[in-house]
Amino acid sequence: MPILSQGTGYAVLALGFTASAAGKPMLVRTIASKCDLPAPFLSKIVNKLARAGLVKTQRGVHGGVTLARPADKITLCEVCEALDDPILERRCMLGVSECSEARACPAHDFNTKHRAQTMGFLQTTTIADVAAFETQRRWDRMILPHTEGDVDPPPATGIEGIG
Repeated sequence: MPILSQGTGYAVLALGFTASAAGKPMLVRTIASKCDLPAPFLSKIVNKLARAGLVKTQRGVHGGVTLARPADKITLCEVCEALDDPILERRCMLGVSECSEARACPAHDFNTKHRAQTMGFLQTTTIADVAAFETQRRWDRMILPHTEGDVDPPPATGIEGIG
């Protein structure tokens, strides 16, 4: 099963957290701290995301990182493209250099089917989906164990603030 590179994974988590700020600029060090990511590496990732037009950055007292577009308009595929993630490369699963539709390796049909599923997921999953998952996960951690009389969690829309 293909996986995202570490940098892309960090970017997705950071963007999900940034989406939860509802447009309020977030400092890279704050994002890194809240998401348990290395700040220097995240800073480099944010620069690439800014060059790709996925985030806006602003220096100064009221500066920070904000999403350049609504979270539900930024797909994981766009994040992968911005960071040149290897998951987007068309490669033979067995490493056969001449593998193609015309000259397929034994794993070609399997690989093609699963690549299409992976690409479909990356093209349809958005940063809003990640933010909603993270919001729900944080809420669940706050109220565990759930007992009678506890307040139900708010609906996960993906953009509510996370404390």
